[in-house]
Amino acid sequence: MKCLATADIKLKPRKKDSRKGDNGRVLVIGGSIDYVGAAYLAGMAAFRAGADLVTIAAPGRVAWVINCLSPDLITKKFEGNFFTVAAINEAVKISKKFDVTLIGNGLGKNAKTLKFAAEACREIKGPKVIDADAISAIRIQDVQDSILTPHLGEYAALMMNSNCNGGFRQLQRTIGSNIVLLKGYIDKKAGRVNAIISRDGIAYAKGGNPGMTVGGTGDVLAGLVAGLVAQHNEPLAAAKAALYANGKAADALLRKYGYGFIASDLLEKVPEALRRFTK
Repeated sequence: MKCLATADIKLKPRKKDSRKGDNGRVLVIGGSIDYVGAAYLAGMAAFRAGADLVTIAAPGRVAWVINCLSPDLITKKFEGNFFTVAAINEAVKISKKFDVTLIGNGLGKNAKTLKFAAEACREIKGPKVIDADAISAIRIQDVQDSILTPHLGEYAALMMNSNCNGGFRQLQRTIGSNIVLLKGYIDKKAGRVNAIISRDGIAYAKGGNPGMTVGGTGDVLAGLVAGLVAQHNEPLAAAKAALYANGKAADALLRKYGYGFIASDLLEKVPEALRRFTK
């Protein structure tokens, strides 16, 4: 198993004459009455990746809580306690104003919400990051230009929905313009190894530690990917850099806190880990 080298990761430098918005506008569609923090973590991670503007589309009461958590985040408030297909048209309309859409964080598994997620992933055009509950609602054949960030359980659901049970090689034949970033402990012999699968190849990346089982670390990773894609980086490079930074940040926190660190701690550490790619 050959793991990717950081020298292989190339991100675009920021222009000195940049204006607001030039470095990425991110839309996060997520949140539900039971899961407020996930969308917040994803949005803040997009900022920490260097995006200029982040808007979170969420159910009304969820969005108000997110406004209280951070004055940096803009929110678009939808009716109800969770998303339903009634919100599709408005969500698609809003997404056209952004460089990338991240969907899934904290949506929940309400049947009506999963139907919304599946339709939104199909109807929203342009670059997308699909995470968490939205992953189990789709077939990979039904989405395009997307980076999917499943853990092992979500990956299994995606493969079942997609009728793709032959491993990474079979996935490559059906993946199209998408990228799958499979995170977590996928190889017992090699240790904590993540996989990045695209139609052009399979890359493996070591990094991170068992402390990352704490809730929310995946939301941070998805937000990092979205923030880097929004800055017009190549999707594959964005996925690799985000994965590296998330793992390095977690390793730094392990040295400081042991296994007592939480996902929001990562937000303070990932910019330093990304610096090697964004100077």
